[in-house]
Amino acid sequence: MDETTCMVDIAKFFLKFTVEESCGKCAPCRIGTRRMLEILEKITSGNGTPEDIERLERLAVAIKEGSLCALGQTAPNPVLSTLKHFRKEYDEHVIDHKCSCGVCKSLLTYTILPDLCRKCGICAKRCPVGCISGTLGKEAYVIDTSKCIKCGACEQACKFKAVVKR
Repeated sequence: MDETTCMVDIAKFFLKFTVEESCGKCAPCRIGTRRMLEILEKITSGNGTPEDIERLERLAVAIKEGSLCALGQTAPNPVLSTLKHFRKEYDEHVIDHKCSCGVCKSLLTYTILPDLCRKCGICAKRCPVGCISGTLGKEAYVIDTSKCIKCGACEQACKFKAVVKR
């Protein structure tokens, strides 16, 4: 893991595993981990709120204390640990609606930097939904973010690094 690893996404990854592995015997593990996963999915999709972070933390503590087995008792650890050490990333997701690591696809925005754009149109040709417009050789190309499906084809096609994700 490094600075390109989204810790909110990591917590979601481990929680998915726990949800799948739960035997279902006790409600805190069976229901609680599923609710935690739903909250993390809401946060990584750009629809989270500050209240969701607080709810996630309270739920994690309740699951840890109320579960019968070690799986349920340790299931919230990745969430609690990432909340403790990487709280800024959670806040960034819910307040700024950004994932600075560029991992959470719903929170990405692709932009063409006009000063680096060579007006070649390769990005527009590679775009599967036609959301990039401009005039070949005359004006910098622009991405209509409301139509963009965030596939990254434009970024991969641009040899001049004019297309960036933020």
